[in-house]
Amino acid sequence: MAWIKIVEPEAAEGPLKQEYESALKRAGSVANILKVQSLNPTTLNRCIEFYKVVMFGESALSREDREMLATVVSQTNRCFY
Repeated sequence: MAWIKIVEPEAAEGPLKQEYESALKRAGSVANILKVQSLNPTTLNRCIEFYKVVMFGESALSREDREMLATVVSQTNRCFY
């Protein structure tokens, strides 16, 4: 298994702390996929913005279809979604 240095929520400062606080409000926890990007808060922010566009932006797919696809892909990859 790979080892990636991360910043835990209780050690976060500045922009990273803001991203973690937003994650807590949005999902109730800070997902590991966010923590692995913690050494570069700018990249983390851009990934979250990309996610929001993909999941909530204009699309031929409904919100439900996008959630279903995300769930199936996560299950296939044995990831928690």
